[in-house]
Amino acid sequence: MKLSQRYLVGLIALGLSLPAFAALGLSNLGKLGGFMSKAKGAAPINEAKEIEIGSGIASRLLGAAPLVADPSMQQYVNKVGMWLALQSERPDLPWHFGVLESANVNAFATPGGYVFITRGLLRKMRSEDELAGVLAHEIAHVLRKHHLVAIQKAAKRGLMSEAVSVVAAERGGNANWNKVISAGTELYARGLDKGDEFEADRMGVVIATRAGYDPFGLPAVLQTLDSINAKDSGVALMFKTHPTPAARLELLDRAMGTGMDAYSGAGKPNLRFGKIVR
Repeated sequence: MKLSQRYLVGLIALGLSLPAFAALGLSNLGKLGGFMSKAKGAAPINEAKEIEIGSGIASRLLGAAPLVADPSMQQYVNKVGMWLALQSERPDLPWHFGVLESANVNAFATPGGYVFITRGLLRKMRSEDELAGVLAHEIAHVLRKHHLVAIQKAAKRGLMSEAVSVVAAERGGNANWNKVISAGTELYARGLDKGDEFEADRMGVVIATRAGYDPFGLPAVLQTLDSINAKDSGVALMFKTHPTPAARLELLDRAMGTGMDAYSGAGKPNLRFGKIVR
């Protein structure tokens, strides 16, 4: 299945220049994000193969939950996502963003720049700042290659039914690549290490702030999630695969302190791409 299917909007040519980090007055944000260096423990795999793996995993995930048949919604999320991706250290990846037709509350990314959010989560958002915070968190997973590294670690430990090393697959042809994609798909039911999620939270705040969004967009979403009954079936998978919203909020509060207050819109929603489409 190709990701360029009918309702997935392609890359948006925004024609916008990447704002200079210093010009935005954000030179101190690097301490919070700590993401200018290369991904720790990054899988030894070239970018073309990374994109190939991510495309394969994304296609399988789309088989379980199709994209919402609303071009305006898909375009809106793509515009926000692409603007955020331009602020990252990998702006040239073939980024794709999509909204899945699912009442579950969740968001996830696959290697190579594929980012998805469910309609269930989008409906709980009150502003573009909140959407930006969530998408920036998922972009951070791609930047740090969290899923690629997790696939390799799980394969070495024999934790996946289709365990195979990425390096071996690169040398072993299509059959082995299919095993990598199967192993990667399993990962979304298991979740990443808590440390990866906390790192993506910190990085996500920085990326969103770089893009001109309120840094408290992601914390606002986490507060909303924290108010949902953990027994609600709509959040079961997210709560299973992520640290609790309360734990994430606590660590973000420590990292952000009062240093991000100056970048907050103080209750004035960002409308860079118009009213949130949900």
